[in-house]
Amino acid sequence: MTLERISTDKAPKAIGPYSQGVKANGFVFCSGQVPINPETGELVSGSITIQTKQVLSNLQGVIEAAGSSMNHVLKCTVYLKDMDDFAEMNSEYARWFGNIPPARATVEVARLPRDVRIEIDAIALL
Repeated sequence: MTLERISTDKAPKAIGPYSQGVKANGFVFCSGQVPINPETGELVSGSITIQTKQVLSNLQGVIEAAGSSMNHVLKCTVYLKDMDDFAEMNSEYARWFGNIPPARATVEVARLPRDVRIEIDAIALL
């Protein structure tokens, strides 16, 4: 099996011993993305809609750098600091996927990196 590290300036740089994404056996595995603007390195503030949009934009950057697209995402996990944000997050999330949205799990967590409100990871087909 050949592994290929994915690195792009369309998503925040990895801040630890992990890759933005890894290609293997026809798949791309994307690390969780948080609402950081990759151009400025700053957290995006505002509504959960705005933050979800930034997170999905970051994921899109990694997925496209791997040679895939959002229409090939098979599975996502959404981590929310507050499940009360679910409906608003879900409305923005739905805009990012085609007729067959990916399988998904959504969980409420006690704390996320940099105390953000949302993180999403993904697995896509190449």
